[in-house]
Amino acid sequence: MTEENKKELKTITGQVKWFDPSKGFGFVVSDDGGPDILLHANVLRNFGQSSVADQATIEIVVQETDRGIQTTEILRIDPPINDGDQILDEFDSQEDLDVEDLEPARVKWFDKSKGFGFANAFGSPDDVFIHVEILRRSGLADLQPGEAICIRVNDGERGSMATHVLPWDASFEGRG
Repeated sequence: MTEENKKELKTITGQVKWFDPSKGFGFVVSDDGGPDILLHANVLRNFGQSSVADQATIEIVVQETDRGIQTTEILRIDPPINDGDQILDEFDSQEDLDVEDLEPARVKWFDKSKGFGFANAFGSPDDVFIHVEILRRSGLADLQPGEAICIRVNDGERGSMATHVLPWDASFEGRG
């Protein structure tokens, strides 16, 4: 990039307008207004996630380029505010989550259009049900087969269910 094209980096907060993992990009709308900001999958992966939920609050570093404003780094993602989803009412809030309660797991399959999928906690043959609203509440929009994640599991009438799903890197945060 030439010196005249090189623009100053700026930190902004906004909302994820949409993100499509299959397309590899999405857009953020700044709280201060202005044009949509490109969010590329590589930047999201550098943050340790493969997807992000629509309407999640996001703090990012952006740079103006010849092709518009683009995200260069993600500093923080906060899940969308729970808008009364009944399936979520019985579970603890994200703030109550202790990394010690997380179990490492691998996604078996997840179908966003069906609204659910399954993962296997390491060391256990049992399937753990993952509902799309739990993903959304956790700040994620989709999961890929084979993806490593961290989950909190509760046993219910129909079997094990994830009550929180976090990126794999979350298991290392707060441990020293």
